[in-house]
Amino acid sequence: MNKIEVILVDDHHIICEGIRSLLSDSQSITVMGCVRNLSELLIKLRILPIHVILLSTYEPGDHDIDMIKIIQREHPQIKILILALAVQESFILRTLKAGARGILSKDADRNELIEAIMTVRNGYDYYSKSISNIILKRYLNQPGSGSAIRNNPHSNLSDRELEVLKLFADSYTNQEIANKLFVSIRTVESHKNNIMRKINLKTTVDMVKFAIRNNLIEV
Repeated sequence: MNKIEVILVDDHHIICEGIRSLLSDSQSITVMGCVRNLSELLIKLRILPIHVILLSTYEPGDHDIDMIKIIQREHPQIKILILALAVQESFILRTLKAGARGILSKDADRNELIEAIMTVRNGYDYYSKSISNIILKRYLNQPGSGSAIRNNPHSNLSDRELEVLKLFADSYTNQEIANKLFVSIRTVESHKNNIMRKINLKTTVDMVKFAIRNNLIEV
């Protein structure tokens, strides 16, 4: 199996070495290097076959958003995963709008880091539970968000797909769902892809919103 090639963006050497160490024995991920800024990153992206960029943010601001937009414009095939050490709702929403495919909070462990990298590489969004809770809270506070209006019927989902949908909406990770249902992560991702296609959803957050609107989970 081809390994997922990752590059780290962080101007703290000790952080880079720490993340590199966490991923050193992974059978599916290779860290291709660590750069300190956008200029160094763009040089590396011209010569290395990078799949995922792991971008650290400390005091999130416009420079991070601009970096994401530039990367997306010049290398749209590369997935961007944010490691957010300071979580702010406005920054999360701007980051996703700019084109990042996932966000990890500072409380993520090695297993979640690996899962997040594999998830975004496979074309899916990934959010830490704490990040999902922030997005969900904002959604719940919007007028009319608690209504049971059924914009997208789920009657065409299979029993297993409905089960997977509920677990995702309850903030279970791919690995946790796979363990709970005694299936592989690839099977979970396949179910997720089918669910999103059948009911016309684009992200995991959309799945949570759909589950709330249709009273599939308790909030």
